[in-house]
Order: sequence, then C-alpha cells, then structure tokens
Amino acid sequence: MKIVVAHNRYASGQPSGENVIVDAEIAQLGAAGVTVLPFLRSSDEIGTFSKAQKVLLPLSPMLGGDSQRALAALLKSEKPDVVHLHNPYPLLSPTVVKTAHAHGVPVVHTVHNYRQVCAPGLYFRDGHICTECRGRTFPLPAVTHTCYRGSKAQSAVMAATLTYHRSTWKRVEHFIALTDRIAAHLADFGIPESRITVKPNGIPDAGAATAPGSGFLYAARLTPEKGLELVLDAWLRHGDGALGTLRIVGDGPLRPRAEQAAAARSDITYVGPVDNAEVRAEIARAACVIAASTWHDVLPTIVLEALSGGRPVLVTDRGGLPYLTGDAGWVVEPTPEALAEGLVKASAGAAELAPVARARYESEFAPDVLTERLIDVYRTVTTRN
Repeated sequence: MKIVVAHNRYASGQPSGENVIVDAEIAQLGAAGVTVLPFLRSSDEIGTFSKAQKVLLPLSPMLGGDSQRALAALLKSEKPDVVHLHNPYPLLSPTVVKTAHAHGVPVVHTVHNYRQVCAPGLYFRDGHICTECRGRTFPLPAVTHTCYRGSKAQSAVMAATLTYHRSTWKRVEHFIALTDRIAAHLADFGIPESRITVKPNGIPDAGAATAPGSGFLYAARLTPEKGLELVLDAWLRHGDGALGTLRIVGDGPLRPRAEQAAAARSDITYVGPVDNAEVRAEIARAACVIAASTWHDVLPTIVLEALSGGRPVLVTDRGGLPYLTGDAGWVVEPTPEALAEGLVKASAGAAELAPVARARYESEFAPDVLTERLIDVYRTVTTRN
C-alpha cells in the first residue's frame, strides 16, 4: 500500500503537537510496511518568499497553486492508493482533495480542529467558547471579530475560503475524528456517520517512568485558551507548598504571567520551552499532569504523553479531554473552584492511578493498535473506490 501524507507544518517557533503527531504517524506507518510519500509544506517557508509570492499568499488557503502543481506531479509519477490530508493551511489548501480526485485517488482527512466551520479552528474567541459561525452560509462573525490572526483582511480571506471549500470537504471519502467531540462536529457539518471513524492519535511509547514522581506538571502553549490563568488561579487558592510543586513548561504570549507566578511563589517553577525528550523527563518527574484547556481542545498531545509515562491527568471537561482521560484521572469544570478541588484530589490519589494511566495508554493509544485501525480505514476507501 502506498500513501501520500499531506500536511502543512506549523511554524517551528510555535510548539505544535500536530507536527509531532504527523511525524510519528509517518514513522508508524512505515514500520507497519506501508510505503509513505510525505508531501509537506511548512509555514516557515513564508519568511523566504519573494515580494511577488507574498502578494499572492492570501490566495494560498483557497487555491494553493504551487502546492497543487507539485502534488499533481507526485500523484502522476507515484500513483498512490490514498492521499491522507492533515492540516491544509495556509500553503496546501483543501484543493488537495480536488487534485487527488482529478488523478483518481481517494482522500482520507484527519480532522485536528474545527476549521471546516471556524476561521481560527478553535470555537473560541475573546476568552470564551464561540460557535457563532456554525450553520451560516458565510461566516461573517469571523470577519467582524477579526478571528483569524487579529486581521479583518485575513479573516475575510479565511471566511471566503471556508465558504468556497464547504463542498470540497463534503467530497472527502473518509474522515478520521480524533475524538467523539470531533465526530459530533463533523456530523453537525453534514458528514454521514458511515464516513467518520473515531481514531485518536498515537505517540511513540517511551515507557512508563520507573520511579514515583511528585507534584504537578503543566506543559502547553502559553495562550489564553490553554488555561494557564485558570491553573494559577486554582493553585494560588492553596498555601505555598501545600500541594507540592507546580512546574510550568512552554512558551507563548502568557510567558510573563508564568515568570511572575514563579517569582512570587516558592512552589512554582517556570521551566520554559523544552524539546520533546525533556517534556518526557518532566512528566516522569511529576506525579500528575494538568491539561486545563478552556476551549474545546481536540486532542492535546501532553495527555497522551502523560498516560504513556504512567502519569494520571487532571483535566477540564472541554473537547476531547474527558475522552482521553477515561478512568486515568480527574475531570473538572473549567473554573478556579473546581480545579482547586481537583488539585487536592489529584495530589492525594495520583500514585494509586499511575498504573491505571499506563494501562489506558497500552490498550487505547499504543501505536500498533492505532496504526492497524488507520490501515483499516485506507483499505475501506480503496475497496470503496
């Protein structure tokens, strides 16, 4: 079986679990005997564009001209069985679907966010969940609220892209929904249940930590929707040292807030941005990992990393977080009061749930389990065609 994996990589300066997942999936498919042809663009390329290319850049999300020509050449020469699309924006565009079909190749699309409907793909705006564009012929609120990169012009382009490609998405042969929340989003968008498979991402198994940990780890992009302020508000409701330590890993616009909290409390440490190997080391050091998203977070990789390391998780009840957690942690409402109470429970019960967390990873998220499920999807679409 020969598969083209198409993905627009997020900029290297922006930590991306999605990039990590795509890389891991390519490796896992290769290990399973699948021939993988990576078709990758990167947002880092934009900084090297000529003036002429930058003038045409706003059209990329809609048409992706250069990418489509390169993809067409690849499809013509390699004749793959399936094109597996991940993130199409901004340099690939959903036109990948049309290009694949023009060469008689079916498309599988892993849905990592809510971008079929929502311009930034988050269902989150100005500190709260927002679904104003759902069900609209043209997502005008996205333009009004400058939802895409804080720019009215760029929001207008993305809103037009969503409208233009609504029918394109409906032509995808099969969708992979990372969680039940994404499956519900696709059903609401009009995709039949028969064309949706719920299959979470898998990550390489680094093995469970060999020693018990202590304290809590919060590792995420330091952006409002990831819940740093919520975590700090809940933590500060307890005395200094009452819960052990809180280590904060990551970078982003809220970095000064993390640094300020670490300077004010002896039980808070701001570690900063680190690579994936160091994230794993931080997980092993902790007794429990916190994922406190206030938006409908799809599938934060840190939860999978925690379960793989045999660490239970304390999460909010948003998006795919309850689905991932199962019986391997605690699920609370995204309020300071609820999270503060959850911290107490997690502090007392983390050691007991450590083996449960590891068992959940092995049964639900191990690479061999999920890779076989993905290959089954490929078989389905090639048989159907």
